[in-house]
Amino acid sequence: MPDQTDKTVEAQRQGIGSLEIGLRILDTLAESTRPMTLKQLSDVMELSSSRLHKYMVSLIRTGYIAQENGSGYILGKSSLTLGVAALSRIDPIQSAFSAVEALNRSSDKTVSITVWNGQAPLVIKWLDASQPVAVNVRLGMELSPFYSVSGRIFLAHLPSARRNQIVDAFYNNPPALPRYNGQTLDKPAFLSHLEQVKQDNLCCFYGDFLPDINVVGSAIHDINGNISSVVSLMGINGDTDVRPGSRYSEMVKECARNVTEEICGRHNRPEPDVS
Repeated sequence: MPDQTDKTVEAQRQGIGSLEIGLRILDTLAESTRPMTLKQLSDVMELSSSRLHKYMVSLIRTGYIAQENGSGYILGKSSLTLGVAALSRIDPIQSAFSAVEALNRSSDKTVSITVWNGQAPLVIKWLDASQPVAVNVRLGMELSPFYSVSGRIFLAHLPSARRNQIVDAFYNNPPALPRYNGQTLDKPAFLSHLEQVKQDNLCCFYGDFLPDINVVGSAIHDINGNISSVVSLMGINGDTDVRPGSRYSEMVKECARNVTEEICGRHNRPEPDVS
């Protein structure tokens, strides 16, 4: 006979399929940029229009969806109430703190979080590995927008006018040219590098400014698409591969992506049993 643990696991697997279908309808409408017809919903969800219509009647009755101009479906006022309530409970910085604490434990690498103070990145969280790296960076320090991973990520996402203002001022009299992958970057090359950083949401240093130390960072975004903070990881280059696609770069990107999804409410629900 199954023991109590088996019964508990089985109970956790059980659910209400019709409720999950209703939630999938709301998710589908939330992800659409325009009202959706019953036929469009039916195609996307792979459910018959007749079956789907019953769900739409209940969701309209409870205010979770509405019909726009009597045809296309959109989210209703009840959905808005839920969204506003959820947003009011989100603390983006605390979410980032919790995520990098988990990243620090799983990677055993030095990790940090920075925010933009209007001029440069500011370190607001610093967690050492079991074998700390020898760097002169600690909690509360302001980092260079040009010589730090987080600085380049923030620069890459600034409005173009503000970014160009900062870059132009720097290149008028640079103390030293920025480097990337062992190469010095003049202004056109640096701006091109920032575009790539923005596209990839990833910036990596391969001992470019800290000898024998590799660094990788990725941005956490808020619901408006702006950077909330940047999470970074660093370690000795001999055992910390941070090249795009490497284990540590993927860990950092996943960390940033998970916090962004927590802040913005994007997620993937498991497929319910619709049989």
